[in-house]
Amino acid sequence: MTSALTAPFTRPEQGPLAVSPAAQEATAVQTRQGPLAGRLVVDLSRALAGPHATMMMGDLGARVIKIENPGTGDDTRGWGPPFVGPKDDPQATYFLSCNRNKESMALDLKSEDGQSVLRQLLERADVVVENFRPGVLERLGFSTDAMHRINPRLVILSITGFGHDGPESHRSGYDQILQGEAGLMSLTGSGPDDPQRVGVPIADLLSGMYGAYGVVAALLEREQTGRGQVVRTSLLASLVGVHAFQGTKVTVAGEEPAAQGNHHPSIAPYGLFRCRNGSVQISVGSEKLWAAFTSAFGIDPAAEGLGTNADRVRNRARVLEVVEAAFATYDPEPLLAKLAEAGVPAGKVRTLKEVYEWPQLASQGLLVDVQHPLLGSVTLPGPPLRFFDQADGTESTRRSHTAPPLLDQHGEGVREWLATTEVG
Repeated sequence: MTSALTAPFTRPEQGPLAVSPAAQEATAVQTRQGPLAGRLVVDLSRALAGPHATMMMGDLGARVIKIENPGTGDDTRGWGPPFVGPKDDPQATYFLSCNRNKESMALDLKSEDGQSVLRQLLERADVVVENFRPGVLERLGFSTDAMHRINPRLVILSITGFGHDGPESHRSGYDQILQGEAGLMSLTGSGPDDPQRVGVPIADLLSGMYGAYGVVAALLEREQTGRGQVVRTSLLASLVGVHAFQGTKVTVAGEEPAAQGNHHPSIAPYGLFRCRNGSVQISVGSEKLWAAFTSAFGIDPAAEGLGTNADRVRNRARVLEVVEAAFATYDPEPLLAKLAEAGVPAGKVRTLKEVYEWPQLASQGLLVDVQHPLLGSVTLPGPPLRFFDQADGTESTRRSHTAPPLLDQHGEGVREWLATTEVG
């Protein structure tokens, strides 16, 4: 049986009633398929956490209307280099990374017109996403209570840096600051005295992912209750949420984790090992794999300090010495072939350029081509989810995507759509 959330659904007031070219362009998203087809998302967020969440919803078929400041737009439109496109209207690749499948509308939310348009959008919306500092929306007249008076079925996703309450809720949240504050940098680096940030803004990305997950859960519950609700997460919460075994090492075992470079803190050998003219990564995650690994490379599996995983973790320096001695006569590619033959999970360390040229990436739908108004055909990293029909196994993943919009590209069409639709 198809659930009410995933069943194809188009609200009557969101039908393609506007007839001008601008309105047709602005309503094109409504015809897209996906688990969230027929849902309207009003995106009041900027930078990365909220926009990543709404891009995920757009990937799933929701219509996403991105509200931006007139003149300047989302902060990420100015984050660069790199910039691409015409010199008189350069486009930031940062903005392109988190705003596909959206419409852009410029609104001054301090003005009477901007507030009126936003109110009309909220009346029709299923979801609104915001990542303002606590109190900002209230001062504009759009507190969560006020938005729910406008539309009781509205799901409101709110993302902050440190949380919406508590002694430090007032602090502005930026990814690298939270990577430090939430302990992630203490786990990342070559050693305890070398704290490092993750190479992508992981706190922003994770809070966007958690937020989108919360929205889908709230929409599912709404099918039972008929009411929307508020979903809250933060950059702090998102990072603590992925502490995983490092967190329980503190809370249960009472131990203090620390960075130890490219080697797993609880499994050995598991990490990056040097060979001739390069390096490879291996994962020996069981005693069965340890037996296969040592047999392939002539290592005594029961040698002192190597007999069990716990022994090997305690004697990591000895493991490193033994493994790299066994690898010393192999170049990376022959070594990877030998590891594969032995059934030992292994891989190389690719540059991002190598990743995007890798045929496996394209096979998984992780590259999408879009037509940008200024840049022409552009290839973007694609969405990570795929969907398959239960009856015959055919893939139903959305294949058609739209480019990140120019500032206010769809403003006229959205206004026309609002003028020609009624609230259901």
